[in-house]
Amino acid sequence: MLMSANDRPATLQYGPNGFRVLNPGGHVLCAVTGEQISLEALRYWSVERQEAYASAEIATRCLTGEA
Repeated sequence: MLMSANDRPATLQYGPNGFRVLNPGGHVLCAVTGEQISLEALRYWSVERQEAYASAEIATRCLTGEA
C-alpha cells in the first residue's frame, strides 16, 4: 500500500521565525511525547535542538530542563 505525503512525517529545518520543509509530509512528532503534530498546528520548536513540541507547556519544561 502506498503512503501519501500527508501520512508521512515531514523533515523540517527549524528557524527563529518559522521552519523550512526539507522532506514533505503531513506532520512531525513531538520530541517529548511522540504525538503527531500537523504542520498547520505546529507552533513550538527549538532552533538549537532542532525538535518540535506539541504544546507551550511541553516546550517550556523541556527547554528549562524540567522534562
